[in-house]
Amino acid sequence: MSMDRSLKSKASLSRHRNVLSRAERIKRLRDEERFKADMAPIGLPKVANRKAPVGGKTKKGPAKEGEAAAADAAAPAAPKK
Repeated sequence: MSMDRSLKSKASLSRHRNVLSRAERIKRLRDEERFKADMAPIGLPKVANRKAPVGGKTKKGPAKEGEAAAADAAAPAAPKK
């Protein structure tokens, strides 16, 4: 039997959120040293909550000069017709 859609698992509840609560915004501002003790908790500056890319494929960049020369020397020359 499958689980009803209204019943969420704990892992799905901890997904990325764009909107932070006031306490989370204050914590993030304190970490960035942008919130001082004399500031009011109302009218806080905006805080970006970006989702970092996870994993993925790495792009192959151009080969280094030494590696490119070794690869050219090791590859057999194509015969011309």
